[in-house]
Amino acid sequence: MAKRYVSNKDVSIPLFENKLLDKFTYVHPSVPVILYVPVISFFLYRAFFQAGLSIGAMAILFLGGVLVWTLTEYLMHRHVFHFEAKSNFGKYISHLMHGVHHDYPNDSRRLVMPPVVSIPLAFFFYGLFALLMSPGNQSAFFPGFVTGYVVYDMIHYATHHFSMKGRIGSFLTKHHLRHHYKDEELGFGVSSPLWDVVFHTEFQEE
Repeated sequence: MAKRYVSNKDVSIPLFENKLLDKFTYVHPSVPVILYVPVISFFLYRAFFQAGLSIGAMAILFLGGVLVWTLTEYLMHRHVFHFEAKSNFGKYISHLMHGVHHDYPNDSRRLVMPPVVSIPLAFFFYGLFALLMSPGNQSAFFPGFVTGYVVYDMIHYATHHFSMKGRIGSFLTKHHLRHHYKDEELGFGVSSPLWDVVFHTEFQEE
């Protein structure tokens, strides 16, 4: 299904009549790095110095967190951001969450997740992981998950506003832009195409 878009320029439209509320939807791309790198550092410190995990155990748990993030990213993008609501209210919420990005894909001020969304999600997943694993293991797993999120936000911004070089960068850019301009029902992975391959939503080479 070909995707409609309103403007391919770096322009924004107001989402709320209240100007103060609308400002919370604009986020500089440096915000996720500034906000979450200290969080990542704190938990890695706690995993090594307080929980006493070995470097090898930390590496495995950290990479496991990154992997789980890529699955979370895929599932949220496919089933939450692209949820086909029936009611007018549901369609409005869907438009606020993601529809506006497809209408204005190069709006540089709305390419990373706003903290009013990312912080509650971080607390939710922190609590979820706390129920599923020991505090020590969580201290290495959670920063991997958060690192995956920060990398996702940076890649998402780069695919729209930078010319990423190299085989991987070029592939990720092409993969995501095809989701916007060719078929929005395919290519849900932004930081990784892994789960598109697993769930058969990858683009077929022409």
